[in-house]
Amino acid sequence: MFEALSDRLGGVFDKLTKQGALREEDIATALREVRVALLDADVSLPVARDFVKRVGEKAEGQAITKSVSPGQQVVKIVHDELIATLAGGDDPDQIEKNAKLAVDSPPAPVLMVGLQGSGKTTTTAKIAKRLTERNRKRVLMASLDTRRPAAMEQLAILGTQIGVDTLPIQAGQDPVAIAKRAMTQARLGGYDVVMLDTAGRLHVDDELMAEVAAVRDATGPHETLLVVDSLTGQDAVNVAENFDGRVGITGVVLTRMDGDGRGGAALSMRAVTGKPIKLVGVGEKMDALEEFYPDRVAGRILGMGDIVGLVEKAQEQVEIEQAEKMAKRMMKGRFDFNDLKSQLEQMINMGGMAGLMGMLPGVGKMQKQMDAAGIDDSILKRQIAIIQSMTKEERKRPDLMAANRKKRIARGAGVDVSEINKLLKMQRQMGDMMKKMGKKGGMKGLAAMMGGKGGMPPGAIPPGGASPMGAMPPGMPAMPKGMSLPAGLSGFGKKK
Repeated sequence: MFEALSDRLGGVFDKLTKQGALREEDIATALREVRVALLDADVSLPVARDFVKRVGEKAEGQAITKSVSPGQQVVKIVHDELIATLAGGDDPDQIEKNAKLAVDSPPAPVLMVGLQGSGKTTTTAKIAKRLTERNRKRVLMASLDTRRPAAMEQLAILGTQIGVDTLPIQAGQDPVAIAKRAMTQARLGGYDVVMLDTAGRLHVDDELMAEVAAVRDATGPHETLLVVDSLTGQDAVNVAENFDGRVGITGVVLTRMDGDGRGGAALSMRAVTGKPIKLVGVGEKMDALEEFYPDRVAGRILGMGDIVGLVEKAQEQVEIEQAEKMAKRMMKGRFDFNDLKSQLEQMINMGGMAGLMGMLPGVGKMQKQMDAAGIDDSILKRQIAIIQSMTKEERKRPDLMAANRKKRIARGAGVDVSEINKLLKMQRQMGDMMKKMGKKGGMKGLAAMMGGKGGMPPGAIPPGGASPMGAMPPGMPAMPKGMSLPAGLSGFGKKK
């Protein structure tokens, strides 16, 4: 998300930071380009105008033009204003609360509203899964959509997939009656949260609003979440205004943010509606849902990365016991192909190379370089396929890799022997690096890099700029300033 805006702003700020002292006309030119970049990203005109005005006021005068690093000072001002635009002026404590769902008093109803086709039912299931797994809540889902064919059955199927209970379907009931039955069953069954998935329409109309308002009045929801498709751009903002004005919403969930390279809806939503974006959908999988933190998003837009989010992803995916066992093995120099395969699979589970690159400071600019070199998630899958073509003994003992074994593995994986050699080199480099790291920082330091006990606290960046283990591809311990392609991946599986 935000790729187009990030590229445009990156170009503007590259020019500024390369200059020494800045003249007022330099700042004015840059701000004009920032305004065009925002409008191209589908940010609403009033929001773009106010944003540029605020930046311009802070960037005027001696503080910037005579600063030691004036270009960087302008970037900081833009960064701060992006956070202010996305957060709506909330303090850090309120921003933290906005990213959490208010579901503390059981059974807490969460009302899901929105237009048809926005991804409301899928998002309901994603939130239910998140509350169940992360917050240890007992969740009951209920479909109130009596209009769309098989809407209730769809939610029931999703509930089975994610292991969350759904309200039994009873034909002939209206949405309010279903909602009341869901609340009664939740109280009797000891559920913590009730997810109420309402019907949608192709457009905002009086009948839709009356139905949603009736359910709201009958259940008194702790949260009323509006689900909108970010790909609809400014129309998403208009929908949010309508729902908030006529029903009242507590927050917004933006879906398909992974497909929205512009991100204008996200930048306009808070400023126009005054309601926080609580969650964003970033993929089709049931766990592809992220909390929305304005400071992290602002950092990603400006190419500063999101190390906190990266660490959190690593901590979610890495099992502590497994990480500590692997750390002990690595300290003894035992890093075999089973370990390498585990690391590659963690990368894919954490969003693949593209998702992780966007969270690393400055590395987002490498995306075009990577695309040109043919480096994508297919490389990781190919590396896993090579390892799977090995025998159990070969995975445990990389030193067995003689020429005849390499040829057999290459035939089994459908690759050239040269790729087997590159994978072997990667395995050796990773083993050497982890052994040195273990000796230097001891068990605690190595376990921290693996995401185990004593792992990095949120916001911490390991020495040398390396990211937590499992969050970077093997063979890429740290990104140099020149952002050259990692030795372990450079040329691996390059498209011909």
